[in-house]
This record gives sequence, structure tokens and C-alpha cells, in this order.
Amino acid sequence: MVTKRENVLPDYRWILLAFGFLLLVYLLRPILAPFLIAAILAYICSPLVDRLGNLKLGRLAVGRSVGSIIVMLMLIGIVILLLLIVVPLVQKELLLVIERLPAYLAAMRSRLDPWLLNHFDVTLAIDPAQIQEIISKNWKTAGNFAGQFLLSVSNHGLALIGWVVSLLLVPVVLFYLLRDWHILVAKVAEILPRRWYAKTTTIAQEIDRVLAEFLRGQLSVMVLMSIFYSTGLWLAGLELALPIGLISGLLGFVPYLGISTGIVLALLASALQFTSLGQIIPVLVVFGLGQGLEGMLLTPWLVGDRIGLHPVAVIFALLAGGQLFGFSGILLALPVSAAIAVGLRHAKHSYLASDFWNR
Repeated sequence: MVTKRENVLPDYRWILLAFGFLLLVYLLRPILAPFLIAAILAYICSPLVDRLGNLKLGRLAVGRSVGSIIVMLMLIGIVILLLLIVVPLVQKELLLVIERLPAYLAAMRSRLDPWLLNHFDVTLAIDPAQIQEIISKNWKTAGNFAGQFLLSVSNHGLALIGWVVSLLLVPVVLFYLLRDWHILVAKVAEILPRRWYAKTTTIAQEIDRVLAEFLRGQLSVMVLMSIFYSTGLWLAGLELALPIGLISGLLGFVPYLGISTGIVLALLASALQFTSLGQIIPVLVVFGLGQGLEGMLLTPWLVGDRIGLHPVAVIFALLAGGQLFGFSGILLALPVSAAIAVGLRHAKHSYLASDFWNR
């Protein structure tokens, strides 16, 4: 009787193990960001490493280690290229904005003061000369960047060191994950209970297919939209076209964040650059066309309904992940959402096939 009862009782050890794992992840959330970034990059780039590792140069095979290094150098090169493009442009345009801001405020005051005086008997208390003086003083102070940087390091040294260590951890962890990706997957498969192995493998393969299609499709949309916004804003005459276009496209992985951020930045840059409303209209047309192109053509074609979640559910998952785990939670939100969506589909099929539903 005891043996029969032990077989009937559910095994709570796996539930406790899962709960302990989730608790550990929650407690370690401040240090998870570099590992999650490396894991996501390794997941995306592992197929490329597979192809490079299988290449042969004469009698010599490239190997997975060399392939991992090549992929990492490619990723670092892309990041450096983006920084070399965006940072000088933003610095140059900030100088132009600082030079033009007093003139813009003076023009705005000359137009608004008569209307405010006639309707409300007030005027704008804006002194362009004083603003110019404040900007000049602060700009000269900002020129002493080295001194301010050293002062910041002395005041927040531990936080800065922690941030630098986290940043340097990403390529180190990424290299080992890329090199040993299949070994790590095999080790995880080894520890699975044999009675769960077949079902777990089926669900894992479906999650892998859904997530891989979604991530690669979303990356394609981000690149194409960055090119579209940069080109469109440049044709519209916006001087900050390239950085705003890149930001608008690359932030597209969060629903509505890329388009809203891009419009706000473009309107601010247009207000400081252009002198009439008619010059701003082409900028808005670019974002309108971009939203239509992304929503009606690129996303359905390249991404589709890959993750199996409604856009509202995706937004909720991103916000919930950010609230619970910060930046790490945002990185983890979509993979976890994809896994939950696949799990819910299998649970639904099991429920519809059960006697409980058929009664």
C-alpha cells in the first residue's frame, strides 16, 4: 500500500526546484544583464558560427572557436561603426542647436508676444541674450571634460567600475556561449527526466522555431526601417536624419517606442532647424509612410504572427519584465513570452482532448 501511495502522490521536487530557480534569478537580477545580452546574441548568431565552423581552407577547417571569434569581431565592428557615425553627428548638431537656440527663441517671442499681449495681457519673460550667456558659460565649463570625468569617477567610482565590468563581461561570456552552444544544449538535455524528454524536446523545438523566426524577422525589419527613416529624413532636409533614423529603426523591437521616439526627436530637431510649418510636414510624411510600410508590408512579410501573442500582450510582457527585473527583464520578456505562448498552446490542446472538457 505504501508503494502504491508513493506512486500516486505527485512529485513536488521539480516544482520546488523550479521555484528555487526563479527565486535565484530574481535575487541575482542586478548582475544578469551581461549574461542575458550574451545569451540572446549567442542564440541569434549560433547558426552563423555553425556555417563558419564548417568552412574549410584547403585541408584546414575553420573550427567553432575561430568562427566564434570572427562573429564577435563582426558584432564589435558594427557597434563601433554605429558609434563612429552617430556620436560625431550628434555632437556637430548639438553645436548648431546651441548656436541657433537664442535666435529661435527671439523669433518665437516676436511672434507670440503680440498675441499674448492682446489676449492675456502678458508677455514671454525670455531674454535671448541672457540665454546665450548661460549657454556660453556652460559650454565652456563642459569643455573641461577630463576634469569632470575624473571627478565623476572619484564620486561614483564603484558604480562606474561595476558598469565597465558588466560591459566587458558581454564579449567574454558571448565567446564561450558561441563556442560551446551545442555542448551546453546537450548537457541540459541530459538532465531531463526520460519520461519528460520527448514532450520537452517537442516544445523546445517549437519554441526555438518560433523565437528564431521572430528574432531574425524583427532584426530585418529594424535594419530596413533604419535605412528608410534615415533616407527619408535626409530627403526631407533634416540635418539630424541619420542618428534620428537609426534610433527610430533600432528601437522598433519595442512596439510603438521607435516611432514615438523618432517623431519627438524629429519634431524637436525640425523646430530648431526650420522656420515654417510647411518645412516640417515632409518630416511627418516620412514617419507616416514608414509606419504604413512597417505595419502593412515588412512586419507581416518578415515577422508575421511568429510569437503568437497579441501586440497588447507583448507590450504588457515588456513592461512586466522591466518592472520585475529592470533592463534584464526587458531582454528576457520576448523569449519568455514565446515559451509561454507555445506552452499555452500545448496546454490548450491537452485541455480540449481531456475528459473534463468533453463532459
